[in-house]
Amino acid sequence: MTEQRNKIVLEKLASHFGNAILATHSDFGDATAQVARERIVEICTFLRDDPDMRFNFAMDLTGVDYLGEEPRFEVVYHLFSLEHKSRLRIKARVSAEDPTIDSVAGVWTGMNWYEREAFDMYGIRFNNHPDLRRILNPETFVGYPLRKDYPKKKRQPTIGPEE
Repeated sequence: MTEQRNKIVLEKLASHFGNAILATHSDFGDATAQVARERIVEICTFLRDDPDMRFNFAMDLTGVDYLGEEPRFEVVYHLFSLEHKSRLRIKARVSAEDPTIDSVAGVWTGMNWYEREAFDMYGIRFNNHPDLRRILNPETFVGYPLRKDYPKKKRQPTIGPEE
């Protein structure tokens, strides 16, 4: 059932978006699609609204740093369809020179804080995000601690109660 469902999802996605779907696979049981970042909102809206898809639960979003590769960063979305009981992983690459991608917080409200976390940790900027600011580190923090080139011994200003 899972392999058949994965095949249906990936084929429909590819037929609907054509060249915006850069690659697909369903290795290890989860369907995965690499998509063009320019169409991420359109693709995610389709995945949420199409009756054959209904990925109505955005489970997670994270960044990945492929230092030395171009595009350097990847934004990974983990989706689940409560109706069809299936998972889908969407990946979109962004470059180091322009680490931006459109926000999907308007598609799934729950992505708001995940996008803020990816911004805080990797410096990936989400266009049209309603409140893009650091979520885990203080505003005075310099740099992005999960980037592979972040110096592991770097010292940051401390924060504490004002005197």
